[in-house]
Amino acid sequence: MPEIQGVVEDIVFKNEENGYVVAHIKENNSKVTIVGCIPCIMERQNLKMSGEWVIHPKFGQQFKVESCEEVIPTSAEGIEKYLSSGIISGVGTVTAKKIVQKFGEKTLDILDNEIERLKEIEGIGEKKVDIIKQSYHKNKAIRNIMVFLQKYGVTPNQCVKIHKKYGKDSINVVKNNPYVLTEDIWGIGFKTADKIARNLGIDKESPFRIQSGIKYVVNEFCALGNTYMLLDKLLSEAKKILLVDKEIIKKGVYDSVLEGKVKVEDIEGENCVFTIPFYYAELSATKKIITLSLSKYDDIDIDTNKEIEEFEQGNKINFSPSQKEAIKGAITSGIEVITGGPGTGKTTIINCITEIFQKAGMTVFMAAPTGRAAKRMEEATGHEAKTIHRLLELGIVESEGMTFSKDEESPLECDVVIVDEASMIDILLMNNLLKAIGIGTRVIIVGDVDQLPSVGPGNVLRDIIESQCVKVVRLKDIFRQGKESMIIVNAHRINECKMPLLNKKGKDFYFIKEEDNNKVLNTIVQLINERLPKFNNNWNRMEHIQILSPMRKGILGVENLNNELQKILNHKADYKKEKEFRSVIFRVGDKVMQTKNNYTLKWTKSDCNEEGIGVFNGDVGFIEDINEENNTVTVLFDDNRKVIYDSIYLDELMHAYAMTIHKSQGSEFPVVIIPMFMGAPLLMNKNLLYTGITRAKKLVVLVGSVKAMHFMISNDRSFERYSSLQWRINNILEG
Repeated sequence: MPEIQGVVEDIVFKNEENGYVVAHIKENNSKVTIVGCIPCIMERQNLKMSGEWVIHPKFGQQFKVESCEEVIPTSAEGIEKYLSSGIISGVGTVTAKKIVQKFGEKTLDILDNEIERLKEIEGIGEKKVDIIKQSYHKNKAIRNIMVFLQKYGVTPNQCVKIHKKYGKDSINVVKNNPYVLTEDIWGIGFKTADKIARNLGIDKESPFRIQSGIKYVVNEFCALGNTYMLLDKLLSEAKKILLVDKEIIKKGVYDSVLEGKVKVEDIEGENCVFTIPFYYAELSATKKIITLSLSKYDDIDIDTNKEIEEFEQGNKINFSPSQKEAIKGAITSGIEVITGGPGTGKTTIINCITEIFQKAGMTVFMAAPTGRAAKRMEEATGHEAKTIHRLLELGIVESEGMTFSKDEESPLECDVVIVDEASMIDILLMNNLLKAIGIGTRVIIVGDVDQLPSVGPGNVLRDIIESQCVKVVRLKDIFRQGKESMIIVNAHRINECKMPLLNKKGKDFYFIKEEDNNKVLNTIVQLINERLPKFNNNWNRMEHIQILSPMRKGILGVENLNNELQKILNHKADYKKEKEFRSVIFRVGDKVMQTKNNYTLKWTKSDCNEEGIGVFNGDVGFIEDINEENNTVTVLFDDNRKVIYDSIYLDELMHAYAMTIHKSQGSEFPVVIIPMFMGAPLLMNKNLLYTGITRAKKLVVLVGSVKAMHFMISNDRSFERYSSLQWRINNILEG
């Protein structure tokens, strides 16, 4: 097989997803175009490659790389270029020059064996040596992993994560059972692991493979919001992926049950397959909900009717009968659900309930699923509110992963817990919250059951309501302030499958008709760039105006909208640092969102010297700094948490000039713009539109197709969620 060796002059194209590269190298005095999977390539590297010469019909002769290894330089000049390439954190061009001036051709030997001697160089202290040391040794190990995995489509970021998880044992772990990657490394799915396994010669009927495929299929189904999958559906879906006989898959299911990897349970005559976390979360939550609903609570020595009257007089309001019922129910019940749409007075009820409890000398804790929702709750009530994760004191234990300090053994020390935006709470988070509720503590769950269900698994709020196990108060009356807002009026009309009232003069709800998607995009850009700032010059284009789209893909999907909006809201400039990651350009000043729960990322709050861990799906902030030498991106989130992202975590960030309606749950924005266009019928429903418009406080603008808007409003179908919380509660109470 032909071999060539040369120094990388420039990288023409690099796909961070699969490591495919088009680059130019200098071999002797000739310029050669190389193509192939070279995930760890950087400019100025000296590479030795084997492969074959090919003729591209358009670009001519190229060298197609089959395997590649780095040739470590030996000359002082070569070593300086190598260190200057950015491959080692803490070493830029200036530092590289100083190191080589000091140690010359012995530099790499010093880095390998006496790295502490870098402190002999002016400007390099203990802290910087530690950064360089960690990066140098890590990169050496990662390069070995990359050489091994580069043929299998594993990205450079994933290689870094594999090394972080398994260390020096990485290659042996992968060779022994590549399917463990699907459980341990976020972003590596069954298909990638299966490709590695095939190349390693692992039998397609291997128990590792069958059980991993089963878990993959169930997890994919649960990623849609379900907590279990019907066995028959699992067998048919797994057969398509594993390409083996159903009997082998069925045996794999029962072997997985015996090994404690899944649970199979009969629910109303159907065999249902659960992953372990969802199974025990539903069991535990069921037990606690029933216990709280049946427990006897001490009477509160306070005249509730009198307190309600005094609150009404002090706030110049008149509660409706259903509002009074909700307040009294919170006082007398161990657990209560209060549900209603916008303008029905949920926040006012919370304020009244809190005041009554505090007058009785009781401690009230407030919480919400997201930082934004907690911040809104705090602003609306005047009382401290925390995210549920912070309330439960999230922590990380090395052997266990994510844990909460507050649980059955160390419950929350309060008399009342009020939880808002409960439609967003999935079964895992609800279970952890309920575990931390001591017997005798009242729980008040507040939310809008007509909004989209949680992004995570389960249908918790609806299941609790429909179980009829706890007291539920439904608020339907819209109060005076709400009747003045077309946002609120139209939200309720949409919820009733009625067309909204549009373009009322002096109101806050507008529709701009435009059937062509490209013209819809242009109109949205004009609205943000010109029309809305002129309409109200107090509105900041970045902070106050939010685009919400039903989906991610397409001209009017979030990905394309973000590309277009970045051009006008945070355009390229010489003074703005930026970093390219995959096909995305992150730039100082960009509005960004965290796209998955990460329980290990550390944050600090400089305004109060507070620090902690955990950044969560849907958290929004702005890029404050990009450090090219340390290869980090610093994000300041809405609640003043500052997080420094190493490059391996950048796949968890996306631009947030536009976001999906699902991701906007729990947030509120002064102005919301929603493109109206036809998409997948099950996705384009009234719950989605209802959720989107209720995110707006001051103004809603819908732009697009009348047909699409009419379709969404008349479509009350949605994906059926498979969850067993309601069934479990009813099964125990009726049994």
